[in-house]
Amino acid sequence: MKEQLRAWRHVFKLDPDKSISDEALDAVCMSGTDAIMIGGSSGVTYDNTVDLLSRVRRYELPCVQEVSELEAVVPGFDLYMVPMVLNTQDSNWIMGQHRVGIERFGYMIPWELVVAEGYIVLNEHATVTKLTGADARIDTDAVAAYAQIADRLMSLPIVYLEYSGTYGDMSTVRRVHRSLDQAQLFYGGGITTAERAAEAAAAADTVVVGNIVYDDLEQALTTVSAVKDVLRS
Repeated sequence: MKEQLRAWRHVFKLDPDKSISDEALDAVCMSGTDAIMIGGSSGVTYDNTVDLLSRVRRYELPCVQEVSELEAVVPGFDLYMVPMVLNTQDSNWIMGQHRVGIERFGYMIPWELVVAEGYIVLNEHATVTKLTGADARIDTDAVAAYAQIADRLMSLPIVYLEYSGTYGDMSTVRRVHRSLDQAQLFYGGGITTAERAAEAAAAADTVVVGNIVYDDLEQALTTVSAVKDVLRS
């Protein structure tokens, strides 16, 4: 599955703390997206994660958990994506929480299914920014430098630019993409139209679409073909 991740171009991210009808979930999972990511910044529990996973498992597409709460880690996902927030001064979000998790659950961690993400949080008003103390006001040079730390010093397989609800600066995304050697660039934030999805797909390797699923499902579904059309062209 780790090898298949390289081929992912469009991913829908679903939040266990938000409601989604069976009809909407069916449309999302049958849309042609490459994978479903389950995770959120707040309100994520074991029970609501289990519930959402069991519903997604009816469909034949990869389902991964982005780990944000140790108590909410659920067996049965295809991959576990573990964020390391690079642009924070609080080491708890770089490796502190990770150490606690390994101390408590290391004997049962399926390491072959674990993928580390070098997270760079870039929306200063987002919940994840406040939670982690990330400095989201950094300039493009600093963003690219953090990305290269993840890629070249830490050898992380994924660099994730998280704009979390707001549409990012695509010139920054392109700059980061050019600076990477091995890492795959994920972009997430503010994808509310097919046009934005296409623009992000041209700048990054993988586009993650989240909030719009709950706000405007029809627009969310158009992002799949928009991303795939960019790749075909």
